[in-house]
Amino acid sequence: MRIALFVETYFPFINGVVTHIKVLRDGLVQLGHEVLIVTADPAAKHHYIEDGVLHCPARAFKRLYGFGLASPISHHRYEIIKEFNPDVLHMHQEFGVGLFCAKTAQKLNKPLVYTLHTMYDEYLFYVAPKAFLPAAKKISHKYAGYLAKKAAAVTSPSAKAQDYFDKCKINKSVKLIPNSVEMSKFDPANFSDEQLKEIRKELGIRDGYSAAVFVGRMGKEKSVDVLINNWAKCFTDNDKMHLVLIGEGPELEALKQQAKDLGIADSVTFTGRVDHTKIAPYYAACDMYVSASLTEMMSISMLEGLAAGLPVVQRYDEQNKGQYIEGVTGFTYKTADEFGQIVKNLAHQTPEKKMDKKLEVRQSMKSKGELQLAKYMLSVYSQVTGIKVDGLDDIQQDNAQTVK
Repeated sequence: MRIALFVETYFPFINGVVTHIKVLRDGLVQLGHEVLIVTADPAAKHHYIEDGVLHCPARAFKRLYGFGLASPISHHRYEIIKEFNPDVLHMHQEFGVGLFCAKTAQKLNKPLVYTLHTMYDEYLFYVAPKAFLPAAKKISHKYAGYLAKKAAAVTSPSAKAQDYFDKCKINKSVKLIPNSVEMSKFDPANFSDEQLKEIRKELGIRDGYSAAVFVGRMGKEKSVDVLINNWAKCFTDNDKMHLVLIGEGPELEALKQQAKDLGIADSVTFTGRVDHTKIAPYYAACDMYVSASLTEMMSISMLEGLAAGLPVVQRYDEQNKGQYIEGVTGFTYKTADEFGQIVKNLAHQTPEKKMDKKLEVRQSMKSKGELQLAKYMLSVYSQVTGIKVDGLDDIQQDNAQTVK
């Protein structure tokens, strides 16, 4: 099958959607399918294809971390897609490249699959002043509804997508697909004790201390301020705990100041951006993954933590509770006190118990690799194109769970 994946950002930018696309593409290629990724590229002066990626000229959008915004209209780009002759066009984001995808699918009379990765209601403050947020939300819902109506299938890694489309007044069922991760890349066995000791030293984690890590954008929507408040309330130096926060974003300096004001700067490390190709040992050097975010569709960073064997401590989120096995690979909290108790229980385990837990967590992630994601999506592609795909016996032909 020939598959075109449309995404607004791709490498060298890093976010959950980029990682999802990379994992999906790798799985599809391993299974013998041809994939073209179409993305906006602020550095591109003209359209060109390199390593299976069509780079489209775009203007950098500074308020969204320099991501590119490409024109939704391009005859040259259309001709390239037409020559590629995809069996299915798969839209992963909804701006210039996404709108172009929807229009091109219609023009080529090919099926469109739409995956919703982001709860945009939680991100509109980046592009609209507070007074205009209600109007922006209405426009956003109308636009998402317009795209969803054009799609032969709508998918998402989170049940939250169904609520979102219901708000958009779109009567479509959302097929749940797994977010996946490169399991081999995050295996802690890839790194020697000496390497991990050096990483812990770099992060300021003292000998005998347990470390919790969060990886993500340092933005309001990630609620990192809640994590820092919980840390200040729950732990003293006697608890021998260290918090590692990996990522950059508009709130980074404010969060650093918050840690200083709360008197916990010595027990919190802000790394800033870490290149995704180098991030695996940072997970492996820590003992657990923590998050207070309620805006995730299904966190790729959390899955990477699980792939590294880290048990998750996650703020209660009803619709995303299936990301881990409660009480086994992950633990939910509603209050700061609950957060503190769970973290202490994990931190105070013996080294042998911690190692057993890491092995248990990794074992639970075996079905989260790139081939599994590719097979789930191929079952969707098969349904909308009518093209039979062999080797999907271990995937429900109804494509996982359908919400509604």
